[in-house]
Formats: sequence, structure tokens, C-alpha cells
Amino acid sequence: MTVSIWVWIGFFLFVIAMLALDLGVLNKKDEVPTFKKSLLQTAMWVVLAFIFAAGIWYFEGSGHAIDFVTGYLLEESLSMDNLFIFILVFGFFGIEARYQHRVLFWGIFGAIVMRLLFILGGAALLSKFEWLMYLFGIFLVYTGIKMLFDKGDDKDLNDSKIIQVLRKVLPVKDDVSKPHFMVKENGKWFVTPFLIALIFIELSDILFAVDSIPAVLAVTQDTFIVVTSNIFAVLGLRSLFFALSKLLPMFRYIKYALALILAFIGAKMLINEGGKMADWHFEINNVASLIVIVGLLAIAIIASIAKTRWEDSHGTKN
Repeated sequence: MTVSIWVWIGFFLFVIAMLALDLGVLNKKDEVPTFKKSLLQTAMWVVLAFIFAAGIWYFEGSGHAIDFVTGYLLEESLSMDNLFIFILVFGFFGIEARYQHRVLFWGIFGAIVMRLLFILGGAALLSKFEWLMYLFGIFLVYTGIKMLFDKGDDKDLNDSKIIQVLRKVLPVKDDVSKPHFMVKENGKWFVTPFLIALIFIELSDILFAVDSIPAVLAVTQDTFIVVTSNIFAVLGLRSLFFALSKLLPMFRYIKYALALILAFIGAKMLINEGGKMADWHFEINNVASLIVIVGLLAIAIIASIAKTRWEDSHGTKN
């Protein structure tokens, strides 16, 4: 796609406006969002993403629109791992539910900036060194297989090297109940658990981006599509967290779906790039990718719900 500078400016002005609406209007008060409110806000972000996709379809054609939707759903699904991290971090630091949305707001703002840098850097590298697609593909296949066989043992953040280092290098004041990232006491500044949680979330998102950015670059290397699909997925992450935080434990098989999606996308990169080199005509297109992503997520969710209901009806839980 050839996109003018004014379209880029318009898109980022839209993002700024939506972030201001999110924090200044929709979630202005420090209160726990209700399940209904969170679902409505999640639906709003999804509808906006598909309206954007419709605009791409109208101005640039169906191919680019399908690329956007595939990239958006891929990023949205891979963001599920972020939601589990959010639950773990908030529980570890004892951050009240009514203050969590403020930490997530700045976490998402930082994620947008970092992902933008990752995408621009990744796209620039691929434009000069196409052979990196093979490395990305192998990495995604390896990551997917590793995730598939990961035992998923509960993590203790007390053992986290990141938190240990942060507590060593930063003066931390733990007994803080208000949602301030820094406080001043006796003329000295201290960071609070809110800031430590925010830094941990940002660093975790960077690790997740190492998987997700190559995955979406396998869908398309069009910078505008990759950037916009990523940002739309991240924008809806906070409301999705509050909508699904109580339901996520039910989705026990989501991890396997995400693992298979990563492995599939990696295999797609290898097959399509190999096809260019060997001059064969077989290619996994983005329509097939979209069907696989949606199908795997649907199977995982249905299987998780069925398993939970079976355990509830039989009074058992593995």
C-alpha cells in the first residue's frame, strides 16, 4: 500500500483521541469495571477495527483488508498471554482492581510505542535481508513447539530476576495504597509497587513482541497494515482483560491454540519463502491463515468450556 503522510498523521491522531477518551471519559473514575461495561468497550474496539478494515477494503481492495483482519486477529489472540501476566502481576503486587486500569493504560501506551519501534525495525531488516524470514520462521516453529509442551507450572514472581534487579537499583516504598507511581517522603523520592508492576508489564510485552511481531510480518510486510493491526489489537487489550479476567481460568486449552498458531505461522513463512526460492506454485495465503487462526481459537475455547462444565457436573477437577 502507498499511504500518504496525512493518512499516518490522521491515524495517530485517532489513536491519541481514543486513548484520551479511554482514560478521560470511559474510565475516568477509580472503580472496578463491570463485566457488562468491559464487554461493551471490547465490542467497541472490535467494531472500530472492522470499520477500519472496511475502509481499507473500499480504498485499497479486499487483499489488503484480509491482511489487516488476519494480522489483527493474530495479534489479538497472541495477546492472551499478556492477560495471564496481568493477572499474575496484579495479584503479586496486591494492586486493587479499581486501580488496575490506570496501570494498564500506561502499560498499553508504552506497548504501542515499543511495538511501533519493533515493527519499523523488523520491516527495515526484512527489506534488506529477506533470508531473515527463514530465521523468523524457524524461531516461531520452535517457540510454538516449546509452548505446546510447556508444563505451565505456576510462576512465583519472587524468583523473577527482573523484579529482584528493580528492587536493588530503585528505592521502593511498598506501603502505598494510592495509585501513584512515585511518592516523596522526607525529601526523598521513592518508586511504588505500581511503577514496578508497570515496568514488569512493559518488559513482558517486549518479550511477547519478539514472538508476535515476526508472526504478523509473516502475514504481510506492508508497514501500514502491520502497524495499524497491532495498535488496534493493543488498544482493546485493557477492556478485554477486565471482560475475561474472571473467565480466563476456564480457557485452559488456549495456550495450546496459541502454540499451534505460532508453529503454523512459522511453517507458513518457511513454506512460502521456500516456494519463492524453488519456484513452486504452492503458497499458504492469508485467507487460509485467517481460517486456521479462528478455527484453532474456537476449538480451544469450546473444548475448555466443555471440560469445565463436565467437571462441574461430575464434581471433579483435574
